[in-house]
Amino acid sequence: MYASFTAPYMHRTTILLSQELRREAEIIARRRGITLSELIRRQLNAAIKEPKSRQRSGDPLFHPAQLMSADCPSDLAQNHDEDLYGATVKNGRE
Repeated sequence: MYASFTAPYMHRTTILLSQELRREAEIIARRRGITLSELIRRQLNAAIKEPKSRQRSGDPLFHPAQLMSADCPSDLAQNHDEDLYGATVKNGRE
């Protein structure tokens, strides 16, 4: 009797990585004894499964108490991106 095993279908995806990021990721994968593809899949799975509350914990938009404080700028609605995220965000560009 033969056991049948059906691997889940994988979609080939191309991503662009900086040379530094790829080199560091390859080192980590090699240390763990897995392929670079497996490392990327595991990290993506971990990011997807992470609770939304943790993903947003650093975003001031999701902390309304901070926005309602006495030192809140009077023109917050007009300049919300700059006030929330700093002067680096202007016109949708960082």
